[in-house]
Amino acid sequence: MSLVLTCLMDQGMLSRDSLEVIGAGKSLASDLGAGLAVAVIGAETSALCAAAGEYGAGKIYSVQDASLEQYYCEGYLAALEAVCRECKPVAVLFVTNMQGRELAPRLAKRLNKAALVDCLSFNVEHETGRIIFTKPVFGGKAMAQVVLSDAPAVVALRRRSFEPAQQDQVEPEIIQVKPVSIPVNPFKVMERVEEQQAGVRLEDARVVVSGGQGLGGPENFAILEELAGLLGGAVGASRVAVDSGWVSSSKQVGQTGKIVAPDVYLAVGISGACQHLAGCSGAKVIVAINTDPEAPVFGAARLGVVGDYKDVLPPLIKKVKEII
Repeated sequence: MSLVLTCLMDQGMLSRDSLEVIGAGKSLASDLGAGLAVAVIGAETSALCAAAGEYGAGKIYSVQDASLEQYYCEGYLAALEAVCRECKPVAVLFVTNMQGRELAPRLAKRLNKAALVDCLSFNVEHETGRIIFTKPVFGGKAMAQVVLSDAPAVVALRRRSFEPAQQDQVEPEIIQVKPVSIPVNPFKVMERVEEQQAGVRLEDARVVVSGGQGLGGPENFAILEELAGLLGGAVGASRVAVDSGWVSSSKQVGQTGKIVAPDVYLAVGISGACQHLAGCSGAKVIVAINTDPEAPVFGAARLGVVGDYKDVLPPLIKKVKEII
């Protein structure tokens, strides 16, 4: 039976990214009439194997080695290559995060196949069995449909483009895979510093209030923080605001930042370059506030206000306070 292989590299628990790739894998496997397999990599994989089984993974290929405690590309690449040669999947799915961007094209090269990164959706032609993938091109200005005719199709899926898998408890078959060799990790972690996260994570927020160059300076992000706090949301930013040092890079939304898909995305003082819109196009509703009526962001917004945010946001905050 053919398999769709999804790749997990979390540390002991399933992240939102992993649940999304499992959900996409289940959907593709169902359309192909194939089984779902999961590759789990790490120094200790038992907890993650059990978690993957709770979400419907029928087969789990586990690569467990002390050297894989921390992610490093060459070691994880060797592990994935060994899994693919063991199970011969029809498709290998990653998430387009840091790891997925590194591993997908390298794995495809090892397997002498092609890779596709930043896929938004897929469709199976039942007459031919071909998988048609859709991805943005030219900075999101157009969509391309791509067929990877030679299996396995190695694909990285855009974050927040697929629904997370729901719990579907099965008793998985766990297969231990031992690579021929695992390259020595050339890096040593000297120190790990985690930024303190207050409130909801940007990627998980149902409401995101983002600011751009139009805010004029870092001090003006305070009003966005207030509004986001009242709405139970998170604050984001454009690349210009981040590059100017106004806010942390962890708040950047866009093609080179974080991909978000909230219920409401409020873009304040953001012109709407295609690279930024690529990071928030999954939002159910985009609301734009900008003094320039010709700003590209209005083309993507369902609701738009042409005006100064200093005149628009205070009355909005007042109204929100009355409602809550």
